[in-house]
Order: sequence, then structure tokens, then C-alpha cells
Amino acid sequence: MGGSDTMESVQSRDDDNSSIVIVTPAEPVEAETKVKATEETKPESTEGKDKESSQPDATTSDANTPKAKAEDVEEKKTEEEKKEGEEKKEDEEKKDEEEKKEKIIVGLVTDSKDLYAKYDQNGDRSWTDKYPDDLEEAAENEETQKYAVIIRKMKPKEADSTKPLIIDSLIVQSPFLKRVLGKVFEGYPGIVTEVSRLKFHAPFECFVHRWDRFAAAKDDPAHDDITREHINLLYKVMKEELGDVIQLREDYFKNRAVAFEHVWTLFPPGCTVWGSAKGKPVAVKFESGYYGKTQCGNVYLLQCKILDWDGKIMGWTDQNQQIGEFPGTVPFSKLNCYPLEYHPRLDLAKAILLERGRRFEELAGYCYKFYKGTAVWHVDARKSRKENVQSRIVIDGENWEKLNPDHVVWLNPLCPEIEITKSSAPCGNDSDDGCGTDWNNTPDVDDIVDENKRPPLTEEQLIMTSPIVRGYSLKNKRWMEFFIDDVSEVDFNDQAFSSLVLPQDQKELILAFAQSQVKYKDAFDDIISGKGKGIIMLLSGGPGIGKTLTAESVAEEMKVPLYIMSAGDLGSEADEVEDNLGRILEMVANWNAVLLLDECDVFLEARCANDIARNRIVSIFLRTLEYYEGILFLTTNRVKNMDPAFQSRIHMSLEYPALDFSAREAVWRGFLSRTVNLNIKVQGEAAHELSEEEIKALAHLDLNGRQIKNTLKTSNLLACHKGEKLAFRHLQTVLKVEGHSL
Repeated sequence: MGGSDTMESVQSRDDDNSSIVIVTPAEPVEAETKVKATEETKPESTEGKDKESSQPDATTSDANTPKAKAEDVEEKKTEEEKKEGEEKKEDEEKKDEEEKKEKIIVGLVTDSKDLYAKYDQNGDRSWTDKYPDDLEEAAENEETQKYAVIIRKMKPKEADSTKPLIIDSLIVQSPFLKRVLGKVFEGYPGIVTEVSRLKFHAPFECFVHRWDRFAAAKDDPAHDDITREHINLLYKVMKEELGDVIQLREDYFKNRAVAFEHVWTLFPPGCTVWGSAKGKPVAVKFESGYYGKTQCGNVYLLQCKILDWDGKIMGWTDQNQQIGEFPGTVPFSKLNCYPLEYHPRLDLAKAILLERGRRFEELAGYCYKFYKGTAVWHVDARKSRKENVQSRIVIDGENWEKLNPDHVVWLNPLCPEIEITKSSAPCGNDSDDGCGTDWNNTPDVDDIVDENKRPPLTEEQLIMTSPIVRGYSLKNKRWMEFFIDDVSEVDFNDQAFSSLVLPQDQKELILAFAQSQVKYKDAFDDIISGKGKGIIMLLSGGPGIGKTLTAESVAEEMKVPLYIMSAGDLGSEADEVEDNLGRILEMVANWNAVLLLDECDVFLEARCANDIARNRIVSIFLRTLEYYEGILFLTTNRVKNMDPAFQSRIHMSLEYPALDFSAREAVWRGFLSRTVNLNIKVQGEAAHELSEEEIKALAHLDLNGRQIKNTLKTSNLLACHKGEKLAFRHLQTVLKVEGHSL
């Protein structure tokens, strides 16, 4: 074809500032593509010559020709399409990745992924999957495994150290050494020599404390040659490292004095330590120790154990000690605690601890005792204070646990194989043991005691018992911790019941009811088990005629605790009354005590339709009494106002008449027999000078029992003030002041 035939017919027009190009190929597209490809592959030099020799073409030389514009538009369009294609491809790839992520199920790949810790300049840690490039080769490898002992050394922290390097730790790999060390450290806490990697850390307390054993093992002729070589190797290493400390330790024990930095050398695990607990001397079992810092300065803290009783089991509980920092060298006796064997008066110290330990073992149960001294009262979870107590007490560890949850005693059982199912065991084997019950005459309790009898404590255990017991002060009406040294027997008044001014048949009936209730309370039961096992007696009459004294005399005659409960002890709200009443009744029943609800009118008064709150209290009281298993005395001087429902719950009702002449005379004589004059140190009949006629004259006065007691007490104080025996003139003075005349 000619030039005119090969020329592209171009038609151009402007339409809204746009160009439309219509291309009509003269030859097939393949041919044109081939020609273009040939032209693109021509050498650069030839291309230049062709351009020089060829004539300028009007359609190609001018950039503004329609053809040039069409090529620019086509090239721009191609680039946009290419860019759109790439973006579309990227979108598809992102979509595929998201679909893959959505399809991943966590944890299905059977492989692990390592991440490595990375720390910034502030020490904050993050994690990366990039392997760190600053790691050093592990110090222990196949090469080090062949050595009997691996010794790790480091520069000393103290500048004045005499050694350029000290041992930080050592690893025993020799099986021969492990067998020997197993015997050397037998029973030493924290060391199990059978492990594959047996490691010891500085300051190597175990080697210091067992150095004698270690040295003896080195010279044991029973060892074979390789064992002897290995033990000599380790002995040489430890001797060089610990020689100074071991020598100092020997000097400390020889001179019975120590420096603070070496206090730890005195206390091998398991040794008995002389210390103190709440101001009382104790012996405790040492377990471990460490140096620490408190608000008072640096201290050496000793973690120790002592034997205690929680109401059910005997076991070990924490009784830690500490030694404050001190300058220079101090004698053992000046320390807060030190090994018991170095006590300056060892025999006396052991005798004191042993005697107290026996008392502690006897008091493990419900015990009725007398206490005079300082006791600890826990006001709340964080506040405690000491109080002077002079009262009868009931030692009761089990109820302490229930009612003092913030001060529970946590124990590791001394005999885990023995389960004490009932803690109401007697304090001793005697029939009159001071615990309020004739245990030998109580078959059910005897059987329980025999079945769950604890093995007696050894002498070594007895000296490591707690110096305190926990119980209830009947006078203070508080749960307290009592020091065993201040616990004594109750001095019962054997004449209390006989001096009670009542008809003899009534006295015998009351005492018989009370004594039989303690011994045979399980002999009769209601249709509903546990219901109606108690005995309730109502004492009514005017004030000062012996209602309260009756309950007190019965408790004294039976040698059991008397718990006096008032409306103030129970509260005013129904829920509060129910909780307190249930708690008190359960506690008193456990003690086999006599319960006295004095002036119980608020609980016994008949219900009415207008006072719903008080009706609830009366209903609670009625229901609770049904299940009470002990002895209850109710006293009131308004028996006519009592709710009818109480009549069926009261087993015996006694009305006390006003005192007549003979009754008043008996009361006067009873109180005069207990007169005491401390100035001249006499008591009873020798402490007064009243004649028979004067006593009869006093009996003619219309006074109740409480008034007679108060008059005698005041007159006796007046006589003591004058340094005289109680005489009729002293009584005349007091009675005249009170408006009575003789």
C-alpha cells in the first residue's frame, strides 16, 4: 500500500472541551503490532540514523496534531486502567487475607510460636517475635555435666571483702555426693537430695548448721574411693568459703555472745528457742529466719511454731520472734530470744515451762475456773486492750472460734490421724475436776472421751505450749484471752445452799431437779427429737426475798457456772434478740451451766394486739425455750402479767412470800457468819460483838434480804474504819441514817 493507504484517517472535533479519536486500521492489528515491536527492538544508533535521514512528517513532528492528542489520551487512559487494575488487585488480596483470618480457628496449628522479651529505656517490657542478637552462650552444657560440682562465683557486693570472688551458689551433680548429703541434711527443711539438680545458695546456712555432721561424713571409712574423692572436693570448697563463719560460730557459742550479722548462725531449723509471747516467757520451735526491715529498723525475723488448742484439736500455730539490730557483740541473755539450751538457768526455765504445759493440757476443754490478773480483750478486728479481771471464767476454745472470727486460731494438727468429734471432753480424770460436771457419772460423755482420747503430750511438747487459754469472763461478760499462770481453782461456798432461807422441802426439790437435769437430760425426749430436754423454773415474789440467791446457791452447790442474762444482753429488735438468745442458750448448754434470766418481765408479759414488735420478741422467746437443753431460772415480781403460753413451758413455779420474823433472823445470822475484819484479821463470829438479844431486835425490823445485806456491809465498813469489831452501835448508826430505829 502507498503512503496514502497506510495513513490513518483521523477525524477530530471539539465537543465540550473533549476530544474524540476514531482510529481505522489499514492493515490487520497483528501486522501493526509486529511493526511496532520491530521498531522498538531496533538498535539505538540505527534509530538515530533513520531519524536523521527521514523526512519530517507533518502528522508526527507537530505535537498539536490530532494524532498526537489521540496517543496521549490513549496512554493516559491505559495508565488509569492499569492503576485501577492494581488497586483492584490489592483490594482483592486484602479481602482474601481478611477471609483467611476469619477462617482461622485458634489453636489448631500443631506447632509453637516463640516470642521474646524486649525492654525499652524505661525498663518497660514488650514482646516480639524477633530473636535477640545479644544472647550469650549458656554457661551449663554437655561439657559441664561431667563435673561432680558446679561452683558459681561472683564479685562481692561489699567493698571491704577479703576475697576477689565469692560463691553465689553451687550445684551438686555427683550421685555419690547426693547420697552422702542425704544423710547429712536428713530432716533439714527445704532440702531434698534425690532431685536431679541439687542447688545450694549462699550463705549456705545448712552447711553451717550441719558442719559437724558434714565433717564427720568426710572421715567416714565406709565410703568407697570415688565417694571419698567427691566428698573431700566439696569439703575443701566449703571450708575455704565458710571457714571464717564456722570459726566465729564456735566462738559465739563458747562465749555465749553474738554479733547481729551472724545471729542466724545460732538457730538451726528445729531447735527450741527461748522467747516471749504477750509478755510471758515461752519456748517455741524454730523453722526458718531471715533479715528484714521494719519501722523500728533492721531485724532478724524468726518464724516459729507453738502448740495451741482451738477447742477441737491440738496443733502447731505461728508464734514468731524477732531480734532488733544492735552494735557490736551482745550476750545471748540480752537478746529477745536465743536457743533454750543456752539459758543461764536452764533447769529452772524448763521446770516453769513444763508445769505450765501440764496446766495447758488440763485446760483443753470446757473448764470452770477462777481468774485474777490481766487478760486481753479484742475490742474489734484491729484493736485489743488489756484489762484487770477478777472473776470466775469458763475456758471454751470451741465457742471462741465461733464468736471471734477475726481471731481464729489456725493450727496444723499435732496428730492428724485423730479426729476429735466432740470437744466437750473433761479437763481431767477426777470426778470433781472443777469443770462443772461429774464426768465419771455421765456415761455418754465417758464413752466419747475414751473413743477420742488424745495421746498425752511429751515433755518436749509440753514446754512448747501456749501461755494463754481462751474463754469467757462471767463477771465482765466478755470473751477474753487468759494467761495460764493467773488461772486458779474456784473457791466454792459449801454453805451457800444450806444458808438459803426456804422451806426444806422446796430446797430439796429445786436441787434434785437441777442435779438430775445434768445427769439424765437425754433420758427423756419429746416427740420431736431435741425438743423439751431442758428444765425451766419460775421464781416469783417481791424484791430481796431470795429469788436470785436461789439460782446462785444451786449453781454453787452443783459447782457449775452461773450465767446471768438480762434484757440488755439480748437487745431490743426481734432479729437481734433471736440471734443473741440462741447463741447464749447454746453456749450455756455446752457448759452445763445454770442460766438465770433476772427480771424477765419484758419477755414473759402477755402479748397484745397493739404492740407487734414486742409480740415478736415474746414469740421468739417462747419458741427458743422449747429447744433449750439446760437449766433455766426465771425471776419476776409480776407473775400475774405473764403470757399464758409460758405456763406450759415452765416445769416448776415457786412463789416466794415476804420474809417473816424467823426468816429475817436467819438472814441476819447468815450474813453475820461471813463478816470479815481485815484490820484485826478475823472473820465470822469472831469479827462481831452482837448478842442474841440484839440479833432478835434486828430481826423485828421489816427489811428484805437485800436491805439486810447492804446494812451489814455498810456497818462493817464503819467498824473497820474505826479499827473495831462490828457492834450493835455501828448498826444503829447506819439504820438511823436510813430512817429505821431500834
